[in-house]
Amino acid sequence: MYLVKSSYFIKKYYSNFIWKIPTTEKIIYLTFDDGPIPEVTAWTLATLKAFNAKATFFCVGSNAAKHPEIFQQIITEGHAVGNHTHHHVNGWHTDNEAYLRNIKKCEEVVATNLFRPPYGRIKKSQYELIKDDYKVIMWDVLSGDFDSNTSLKKCVSNVINNTTEGSIVVFHDSLKAASNLKHTLPKVLAHFTEQGFRFEKLELH
Repeated sequence: MYLVKSSYFIKKYYSNFIWKIPTTEKIIYLTFDDGPIPEVTAWTLATLKAFNAKATFFCVGSNAAKHPEIFQQIITEGHAVGNHTHHHVNGWHTDNEAYLRNIKKCEEVVATNLFRPPYGRIKKSQYELIKDDYKVIMWDVLSGDFDSNTSLKKCVSNVINNTTEGSIVVFHDSLKAASNLKHTLPKVLAHFTEQGFRFEKLELH
């Protein structure tokens, strides 16, 4: 069970995390978790390029290390990268020292000040350890592309019906999400482009 639209109360409780970018401009921040992998990330980059869209890729360090060419392509094509731990670890199930080590291991490959906890799960004590080095990026809209029970139609409507100015939207450039992603992303890009929106990468200092 997951919320497509992050609730006001969750955002309020975790107010130190970034859920949405405050703006009145027609800007959307697409993000992609769990890559990079050649089978899906290459297609994602080509699709973004077709719409002149920029995005932010929250990379699993082990994937970036395994696929340096596709990781470099993300950067070369003008997108941002974020740390998504080295082995996609769940903060709730990991002690603080091990969690921090996993983030630092990813940092050896993915140089960035952006961090997204896998599954959106991080203890407040873990946040305290990284808050001086990273902006913790959550999301306003979850596409649900990773969920095999989410139909192609529902995945599209999840994004189109919930995204507004400044929304941070989550997709996944993973094999598990590939079917939903490949159906949904072009439709989302086309819909919001027609509405006069542009797609930007996250740049936070």
